[in-house]
Amino acid sequence: MLNLDFAFLNWGVISSFVAKGFFFSLQLTLVAMIGGILIGTLLALMRLSGKPWLVMPAAAYVNTLRSIPLVMVILWFFLLIPLMTGRPMGAEVSAIITFTLFEAAYYSEIMRAGIQSVAKGQVYAGYAVGMTYRQTMQLVVLPQAFRNMLPVLLTQTIILFQDTSLVYAIGAYDMLKGFEVAGKNFNRPVETYLVAAVVYFVICFGLSMTVRRLQAKIQIIR
Repeated sequence: MLNLDFAFLNWGVISSFVAKGFFFSLQLTLVAMIGGILIGTLLALMRLSGKPWLVMPAAAYVNTLRSIPLVMVILWFFLLIPLMTGRPMGAEVSAIITFTLFEAAYYSEIMRAGIQSVAKGQVYAGYAVGMTYRQTMQLVVLPQAFRNMLPVLLTQTIILFQDTSLVYAIGAYDMLKGFEVAGKNFNRPVETYLVAAVVYFVICFGLSMTVRRLQAKIQIIR
């Protein structure tokens, strides 16, 4: 029978283990979000350009990464890239690069949907006043696409934060790793993993409620 005992937990000690991992998880989430949105937007524009030499590589990139488990991509970058370059890559750096490139495929599809949600008449209007394709996208389409897709982008970012726990596979020190180390020090791994689950739930549920309120405000503006 499983015997759970939370009385032993010293929250001050646990927080000292978890804080370092939490800040890395937060850093990884923010960097991968910003980089993923930038690269994803570029990929979306390539897929919508109508030019085969841009559409095909962008589509191949997106479809390939969306078809492979994230943990496998993490291991590939961490194990294979150093073999190819001859230089060791730290777990944290490898995780940041992997998550940015992987999430770009998902953000790309979100941005593509956002761009397509903007009425084509506005694009034609931009051309009518003498704007180039780049100016029309930059000044007319993309601002509206970002606003339309903001709740979905933030929801994907919450999923990204949850997925940061997968960096345990390469030994990176994220928030889950902090709980694991604390559990080993107290010799109570089950209890600390349960606490970790509660912490992840509180953070992600709170962020989800914030996104829901933001989505309601955007709908009112429309």
